[in-house]
Amino acid sequence: MNIDRRDNIREYIRARGEVQFKELEQLYPSVSSMTIRRDLAYLEGKGHIIKTRGGAKAISQVSMSIEDIYSARATANMDAKVKIARKAIHLLETGRSIFIDSGTTTMCLAKLIPDEYLSIITSGPNIALEIAKNANTSVTIIGGQLNRNNLTISGANSLDFIKGINIDIAFLATSGFSLKSGFTVGNFNECELKRAVIKKARKVILLMDGSKLDKNMPYTFAALKDIDIFVTDTPLPDNVIKVAEKGSVEIY
Repeated sequence: MNIDRRDNIREYIRARGEVQFKELEQLYPSVSSMTIRRDLAYLEGKGHIIKTRGGAKAISQVSMSIEDIYSARATANMDAKVKIARKAIHLLETGRSIFIDSGTTTMCLAKLIPDEYLSIITSGPNIALEIAKNANTSVTIIGGQLNRNNLTISGANSLDFIKGINIDIAFLATSGFSLKSGFTVGNFNECELKRAVIKKARKVILLMDGSKLDKNMPYTFAALKDIDIFVTDTPLPDNVIKVAEKGSVEIY
């Protein structure tokens, strides 16, 4: 019966993590290839597997890969991120509308947010959950598409949301920075969201660890002159400092 075969295929994929389509054909030689493909489509629709090119993965295997990707980013350069967060927390102002970007450095900042009457808006669901531990802090998470690799929400709905709010202070993160390319990220939707936040914010504070210096990603969301405060863990090169001073950018 279809139900028994699909249950067996699901368990087979779950036990192995990932299988090739040819394996399933060999397991069920009396069943057509089209029937097996329909079985995989059914299992994917139920959320048990993810079809891949030439086979399928168990959903648990996919979830583990996503978790590993984020965990690797979260633990990289942790001392630097904590140092930056400790500097940045002193720039927090009560009675303000505050935007906190998604990212592992801003997550370190979120963990230091005091339990005070603050209004926080964020594009990071994990950051929202962290701040929600505070009884007196209001937290709003923007709507949109979730990037599972870095736990960022962005997209058209996010842009519409940002257009309708006021932002006093924005704490932003970046994937790379150089004087030539400015502050850059690897995702277009996230780039557009950061641009929108910068336009709305009265004060823009950029958090970046030294490993991202002279690193360029595909999409530029700001030049050095577009921010107000640059918070880093290590001294910046003289040429960067000169451009910052020219643009009245404070460096912490």
